Amino acid sequence: MISQKAKYALRALIALARAPQSEPLVISDIARVHRIPKKFLEQILLDLKRQGLLTSKRGKGGGYVLLRPADKITYGEVLRIVDGPIAPLPCLSITAYRKCADCLDETNCETRQVFAHVADATRKVLDQTTIADAVAMPRHELLAS
Repeated sequence: MISQKAKYALRALIALARAPQSEPLVISDIARVHRIPKKFLEQILLDLKRQGLLTSKRGKGGGYVLLRPADKITYGEVLRIVDGPIAPLPCLSITAYRKCADCLDETNCETRQVFAHVADATRKVLDQTTIADAVAMPRHELLAS
């Protein structure tokens, strides 16, 4: 399962992608409209800014905007920033590989073999689905997939 923090990050990025002409959005508006605790959202947006997904503008007319186009930000990238590696087992992580403590033979581990298929399929979907895809997708398709 993805964390609540990841769900909030994705909601905020989608809101920013939907903003007209990359118009800056203020944290309080995003928090209110999308029912995200404001202090938590501040932390999330700062993390996304540090990772190069957002930029902020100060002063009147300021707020947050996407630094990159929405079609260049994938769900996989966001989840890795917020939640860490996308892998059901530590031995399947691409970015944070660790041998399982209880594993005797990784190459012949049946559990690893099955979950390797799960991890590959999951990564494929998440790394090919962008924020722009989510914005463009009719809401009923998002819920059905």
